[in-house]
Amino acid sequence: MRLCTFLEGVNVRSDRMISVERLMVNMTTQNRIPRLTFSVTSFLLVLGLTGLLGCKQEAASTPAPPLPEVPVVTVSSGTMPDEPEFIGQTEASRPVEIRSQVTGILKERFFAEGRDVKRGDRLYQIDPIPFKAAMSSANARVAQAEARLVQAKQNSARVKPLLAEQAVSQKDVDDAVAEEMAAKAALEGAKGDQVKAKFDLGNTLITAPISGRIERSRLYEGRLISAQTDLLTTIHQLDPMYVNASAPETFVLKRFRDRATHRIQGATLYELRGVITFTDGSAYAHEGKFDLLEVGVRSATGTRDFRVIFPNPDRVLFPGQFVKVRILGAVRTGVILVPQSAVQQGPKGPIVFVVGPDNKVEIRPVRATSWRGSQWSIEDGLREGERVIIAGFHMIAPGAPVKTVPYTQSDQAASGQPADAKPEQIK
Repeated sequence: MRLCTFLEGVNVRSDRMISVERLMVNMTTQNRIPRLTFSVTSFLLVLGLTGLLGCKQEAASTPAPPLPEVPVVTVSSGTMPDEPEFIGQTEASRPVEIRSQVTGILKERFFAEGRDVKRGDRLYQIDPIPFKAAMSSANARVAQAEARLVQAKQNSARVKPLLAEQAVSQKDVDDAVAEEMAAKAALEGAKGDQVKAKFDLGNTLITAPISGRIERSRLYEGRLISAQTDLLTTIHQLDPMYVNASAPETFVLKRFRDRATHRIQGATLYELRGVITFTDGSAYAHEGKFDLLEVGVRSATGTRDFRVIFPNPDRVLFPGQFVKVRILGAVRTGVILVPQSAVQQGPKGPIVFVVGPDNKVEIRPVRATSWRGSQWSIEDGLREGERVIIAGFHMIAPGAPVKTVPYTQSDQAASGQPADAKPEQIK
């Protein structure tokens, strides 16, 4: 190679040597310089041309660089579980507010705050003395009305026979009948007051309407309680528990379209199940059931609320928790999965590099909807049987020919076939 380089240098200067040769010939003719100089110069010229021709033949015989080898997977469609995941918040299945039905002074609180209570347990005592007095008055009015009714009946019974003997007038009889009817009405009114007084007296003792866990008390002894106004506390029924979540309207619409076209099959809406993952990554031990899909869409958020009900025998769930809820029971058909490394980010969104039938690289925009373990779920942009490049993107360019090699990995889920991988949260 050094010789070729040297000879090329000699060749570059060959034109100049020819001019020198001509000059030397003239000088020889005129000045009689020996012909030895001409012979040496001619020899160097021939040697340079011969060496340059050999170097060009050597460069022409150099082989072309090999095609870059890229690993590919041949994608195929299949069926896999469709398990969308949402962020939800827990709620007691029965939150019951405790309010007083009578107005009075709070005398005593019987429960320990934040503990479990049973139905019928005593919670609060309102001062009963005014209500006992009202009860006594109501009883007295009932007795008085009963006595007047007895008297009215007796008067009516005496007057009616005398009318046949014309000992009394018809007006006297009518008055006796009216008095009896008025006495009956007065008795009914007195009994109504008695029921109200008994109700008020009974509600001076407030008891738990359900079993559950009770919150702290909002009001304490000595406070004047207004009937049906002041909130005293709340009891939460913790078994079962609700998990409330929201799904975007676009997701719900697409879900119904996919079910109509049989791209999603399996359990119907209210046959779906749910599982919970806590914020620390641990899983809840019990499965839940899909319980409610709200009729309308929230105009402020454009979402549709739904609810899943879970058993909670160990009281692990409590109101207000944020959890991930994954919906189980449906399967998606025609799914194409590719390894995560195959999907690149282009100027307008996700893309993949596909090797065409002529072994040339093509750029293909795709719609990658969600992660399935270490793979992307592709819903649009790829067809079954196409070859997708997994690595070596620095060696390729659109339209460039490549040599494909099968992609091998210990995780068979990365082979492009549907696998039993748990889904990530919906993107």
